[in-house]
Amino acid sequence: MAKKKNINKSDLISMYMDYVLEHNEDPKSVYKFSKDNNFDEALFYQSFTSFEAIKNEIFTVFLENTLGLLHKSEEFESFDARNQLLSFYYTFFEMLTANRSYVVYALKNQKNKLEVMKSLKGLKKGFTKFVDNLDIEKLDVKQEKLENIQDKALSETAWLQLVVTIKFWLEDTSSAFEKTDLFIEKSVNASFDVINIAPIKSIIDLGKFLFKEKMMK
Repeated sequence: MAKKKNINKSDLISMYMDYVLEHNEDPKSVYKFSKDNNFDEALFYQSFTSFEAIKNEIFTVFLENTLGLLHKSEEFESFDARNQLLSFYYTFFEMLTANRSYVVYALKNQKNKLEVMKSLKGLKKGFTKFVDNLDIEKLDVKQEKLENIQDKALSETAWLQLVVTIKFWLEDTSSAFEKTDLFIEKSVNASFDVINIAPIKSIIDLGKFLFKEKMMK
């Protein structure tokens, strides 16, 4: 049988996921992996340097596919930040559910937690960028260092929330993961209520007013 000539990143990811789910371990070598899948080893290295690199790419691909679907929707572009984040969550977890066997293998069954976090590195980078681009109203502190701290805190909190939600979903035994859907709704709404700065702005405005009145007297 003639060897396959056109092997891209998506092909390699699919082959890798199939292998680990069938054998519950990484392939022994790139040589054996390429031979078993009938393509030249050199084609593997055109896309990845190792199986570790594939593993670290998979959750980034899940994210990219999620964002690609969302940005195709005109309705999504008209949503406010809260509903855009909710839409992201629902779409992303549909993506995870479609690949649940692999996600369980990669996250739940792995004993090395450092390796787990490494495999989520690309997801974290892309997700925090997505959150940074949401039109979330923040305090106008008029000080660059404080603004950077505020942005960093928001991004890290959002990332922690996503990780907690993934863990909840991994443990969810409800039908169609309906408890995860409920958890997403409640946690996202709660987080936006917490960062809602309207009451804070009102207090600041009141403080400014009182200070001004005191100075005038």
